[in-house]
Amino acid sequence: MDFMGDRATLLETGRFVPRQADDAADVENSRGAAGATAAGGPTESADAETEARHRRAADTGDVASMSVLGALLLRRGDLDAAEKYLRAATAAGDRAAANNLGVLLHQRGYTEEASGWWRVAAVAGSAAAAHALGRHYREQGDEPAAEYWLRLSAEQGHALGAYALADLLEHRSDVGSERWLRAAAEQGHREASYRLARGLERRARQAARTGNTVRAVIAGKRDGARDSPASGARQAPVAARADGAVPAAAADAGQSLLAEAAQWYRQAAARGHRRAALHLGAILESRGELKEAGRWYLTSAEDGEARAACALGFLLRDAGDEESAAVWWLRAAQDGDGNAANALGALHAARGEQQTAERWYRAAMDAGDVNGAYNLGLLCAAQDRTAQAEQWYRRAAYAGHREAANALAVLLLQAGDPTGAEPWFSKAAEAGSVDAAFNLGILYAGRDDDRTALVWYERAAAAGHTEAALQVGIACLRDGDEQAAERHLRCAAGGGSAEAAFRLATVLDARQPPPGAPALGETQPEKTECEQWYERAAEHGHRRAQVRVGMLAAGRGDMVDAARWYRQAAEAGSRNGAFNLGLLLAREGSEREAALWWSRAAQAGHGRAALRLALLAARRGELAEGQRWCARAVELGPSEVTERAARLREALHQELTA
Repeated sequence: MDFMGDRATLLETGRFVPRQADDAADVENSRGAAGATAAGGPTESADAETEARHRRAADTGDVASMSVLGALLLRRGDLDAAEKYLRAATAAGDRAAANNLGVLLHQRGYTEEASGWWRVAAVAGSAAAAHALGRHYREQGDEPAAEYWLRLSAEQGHALGAYALADLLEHRSDVGSERWLRAAAEQGHREASYRLARGLERRARQAARTGNTVRAVIAGKRDGARDSPASGARQAPVAARADGAVPAAAADAGQSLLAEAAQWYRQAAARGHRRAALHLGAILESRGELKEAGRWYLTSAEDGEARAACALGFLLRDAGDEESAAVWWLRAAQDGDGNAANALGALHAARGEQQTAERWYRAAMDAGDVNGAYNLGLLCAAQDRTAQAEQWYRRAAYAGHREAANALAVLLLQAGDPTGAEPWFSKAAEAGSVDAAFNLGILYAGRDDDRTALVWYERAAAAGHTEAALQVGIACLRDGDEQAAERHLRCAAGGGSAEAAFRLATVLDARQPPPGAPALGETQPEKTECEQWYERAAEHGHRRAQVRVGMLAAGRGDMVDAARWYRQAAEAGSRNGAFNLGLLLAREGSEREAALWWSRAAQAGHGRAALRLALLAARRGELAEGQRWCARAVELGPSEVTERAARLREALHQELTA
């Protein structure tokens, strides 16, 4: 009888007719019944002995033994024998017998008669009977009566009554449900512990989201962010506390709630609740307590929780044990976990086993996981099976997969269909795809609609997209908003964008006075923040930054470091790097090698390098060669180079015609 809960828990001993002379017997009978109904209790021989003892007493008319014997027989499933003794004990005024008789009749389908006996027992003070009666009325749809009897049971400290009352109140969205869940959990009710933890965890996540939203609003107000959908400006009333106290309090509250949730999960998991073990493992994993998280995942997985098996697989994979991870993923996938099937697909795809990967992706899709279709699209796209990739992307996109919608839009854009791509980019972006928001920015920028492009760039940047933050920073620089530009460039540079690091360095560089030559014996100053950003960009291969770092090193007198950076830039194709490297080599007397780098720079369009080559040829007496480089310098400029090269060309011409 599902709605009654655990049958053994409902069996009860005790009398509702007060008889002072039987107080000791009542206690003894209660102990006997508890021993007979508790899981993992006495051995079969002890049960048989207890039953025989109570049968002898019951046959002589002992009401307490009739009640206990009826409970024992009811537990064993011998309803006919149990009913005789329970009716006899009930007729003699035994409260527990009345309750247990109601249980028996309910099992036989006589619900109305059962409820009558439960009412008798409940009125006499039986919390178990009040609980059963409340559940009966809830099944009948009489919620007011159900609440009355369940509350009566709960207020008497009955764990099942408290849990059932909490369930009823929660169904009505009554905030009082948590009080009774907590009461049941404190008495060790496993499901109550789990549900209380779930509620606390949801509140913790909500508090964390609130804190993040307020942080975004405060950041927008402090930094003068544009009033865009991504800036959170509509939350301005919350942002009145600009000192950070609101988000800090929200974060602290969230952490406190999450810690309490973990305690209740632990209590439920220790009592064998496999989903509680799963959630406890997830919280521990988020804290970095991986060993204990793995232990609870394992406990849950061994109890048959597929999601725990999948999570355990990811934990093992991250620890480098891919083979063990595959074992648990296989187990979870065979139990219908789509995420595990996707993980197996990715594992086989990484090994080059495309057919096996496709089979697992299809299994994920069959399990209802839309990621399976998206991953199939990725697999086909990697194999240049564009038509199949589009098919799978469409299937996932129509099911609401935002990244599939973005990938589909990219395919359409690459196929020359920007009109077809735009609605999919929009759908993905509105669903929260950061890449899609950035791609929309590119799409509108390509149409010269910079205003709309900036809106999407800002939305993507607010969500942490590095390249979008760079584009917003560039737009702010173009508009003369240097403070906002610096903020966005810092975000992009921190995310690894070499271009953003270089542009941030130029912004900072423009603010500082030019460094003077160090005095004799003066120690070299530490590198400025500006130089540090130049170096970060240079280390990521940014050629202009490499040239700039080389110039700064040369300014400090570190010619070795300067040459190293110039050479890196020159070898990557920087004409300025090649020219400056040539200057250093020429100063060191390596004119031949310098000429090679100047030649490379001049061929790439560097006018000064061409002029240097013309001067070098003139000194060597190679007048025709000098004239050729002069002509190239005149062509390339800039104006002062053009003027000098023209004079030199005229002089060389006169020399040749003399």
